Amino acid sequence: MHTAEAAELDAMLARIQNELFDLGADLSTPPREDEANTLRMTDRQVERLESEIDGMNGLLPELKSFVLPAGTPAAAALHLARTVCRRAERQAVALLEAGEPISGPALRYLNRLSDFLFVAARFANDRGAAEVFWQSGATR
Repeated sequence: MHTAEAAELDAMLARIQNELFDLGADLSTPPREDEANTLRMTDRQVERLESEIDGMNGLLPELKSFVLPAGTPAAAALHLARTVCRRAERQAVALLEAGEPISGPALRYLNRLSDFLFVAARFANDRGAAEVFWQSGATR
């Protein structure tokens, strides 16, 4: 990955780290009558993730196999973060199904974040050049 691309990915991840605190505030604050001063996730944050996913995806080769969570150290860490994010999304859905109020943008952000982390992991693998692909039945 080129230095400029690494810096751009670093900037996206730094912003996401801040947004995760926003997400935590959203999920931990019950709805109230005066929502004006309540920190909530927004559709704009979700749309930005989608735009960044599209931008990185446009620079990657088409997938023709499952990708293993391996490659560069950065890619492996991003794959791990993706699995944690998916788990958080499943827990948020379970809370919603149990009747807890979860905002739509918060749930959509979690969903899109896990997709972002997958694409970012591919991107961190030298734009797909260092990806490790599943080889069906290779260990039989």
